[in-house]
Amino acid sequence: MRFPAAVPEIPVADIAAASAYYVAALGFTLDWTSDASGIAGISRGRCRLFISSPAFREQYGNRAPILIWLNVESKAGVDELYAEWRGRAAAIVSEPEDTPWKIREFVAADPDGNLIRVFYDFQNGG
Repeated sequence: MRFPAAVPEIPVADIAAASAYYVAALGFTLDWTSDASGIAGISRGRCRLFISSPAFREQYGNRAPILIWLNVESKAGVDELYAEWRGRAAAIVSEPEDTPWKIREFVAADPDGNLIRVFYDFQNGG
């Protein structure tokens, strides 16, 4: 069995506002939305995310803010995505840097305070 990719559920206050931000500022595509259920699916490349309303999450109690790690394929990829998101006026929390634990990363936020850590792990020389 090939293990599937995880699809995080991001808690947001307003599905329409969050969808608009993820599309305009982060370059995602709104794949589907269910206003009645309070959940939407967004994607970009191989990355899929769900965004969900307070009513949808009530049963489990999960709420913002959360942190999602996006693993890109190179240090240059980190810098390219940073430049793109900065150019789209995304909320950048920290600029790209190489950490002592050998990760190149930057952090962005959505309007609900959820964080997206974009990183590349160069432990083995990359």
